[in-house]
Amino acid sequence: MSIIVKEKAGSEKEMIAEAERALGDISKVREGVGKVIFGQEAVVERALVAIMAGGHALLVGVPGLAKTKLVETLGTVLGLDARRIQFTPDLMPSDILGSEVMEQDAKGKRSFRFIPGPIFAQLLMADEINRASPRTQSALLQSMQEYHVTVAGARHDLPAPFHVLATQNPLEQEGTYPLPEAQLDRFLMQIDILYPEIEAERRILLETTGVDEAQATNVLSPERLREIQSLIRRMPVPESVVEAILNLVRSARPGVGNAETDKHIAWGPGPRASQALTLCARARALYDGRLAPSVDDVYALAEPVLQHRMALTFAARAEGMGVRDVIARLVKAAG
Repeated sequence: MSIIVKEKAGSEKEMIAEAERALGDISKVREGVGKVIFGQEAVVERALVAIMAGGHALLVGVPGLAKTKLVETLGTVLGLDARRIQFTPDLMPSDILGSEVMEQDAKGKRSFRFIPGPIFAQLLMADEINRASPRTQSALLQSMQEYHVTVAGARHDLPAPFHVLATQNPLEQEGTYPLPEAQLDRFLMQIDILYPEIEAERRILLETTGVDEAQATNVLSPERLREIQSLIRRMPVPESVVEAILNLVRSARPGVGNAETDKHIAWGPGPRASQALTLCARARALYDGRLAPSVDDVYALAEPVLQHRMALTFAARAEGMGVRDVIARLVKAAG
């Protein structure tokens, strides 16, 4: 996932004009999502930032917090061809990727024909992804990184844009399987969904239990989304932001001279985390109406970008520490 795109850089005026148009579209998207998803502003922001940055997101939370509803709403509002896969223990890789079937024509000649699976969509909702076995979970690996799949030795390209928004129940619940580290690293962000505030929950009660319920409407096209994604990759990144990203990510790796990191972190984030932070900081800046990211964007996105790319030592777990606690300490030390 390179952050460098070889495109002709436009003039500053052109960039500002493009950004202003993008801001208008982003405002419409936020308004469209807000009609259906009440509260959870931080969750909506992070999910949109992940999509605008061109990546995938993992939504983690207990059942009933509108994770699936959020993904469905984003698909409708953004105008993406969306498909849903309900992950279960008996789901097979071919149920996701597709398979080849033998056909016979009128002359008796037999041949194989590939039937695409539900992964051939612009927005794939992997619902309760940790309910499936590791073998089935790994079927997403190639598609999430390389944007194509290989079946029976033949390459099949996926539609563009292609995003995976997966939902996951906490691992403490029965009947779940931990996601492989290699697959976790392919998610741009892990977005934790908490219980709503009381005012948001009051609005949920009043507006979703009557006869009429608000429905999402389309406000953007896939082509326009790709233009916004291209604009984000062309946004300048100040040297101070680059240094902040490098210092933060490298401080989370054991063996670099940080005694506290060595004590609490078994393994830390790799270069893909730095790439993800750079892209997400750009997207968050545009989401907030700015043409360049700041160090504050880096620190605000540190938790969702880094937490699924780190593992704690036994000593840290024995002290009752969580990954978020360690990241908060690193951000505080860096700030």
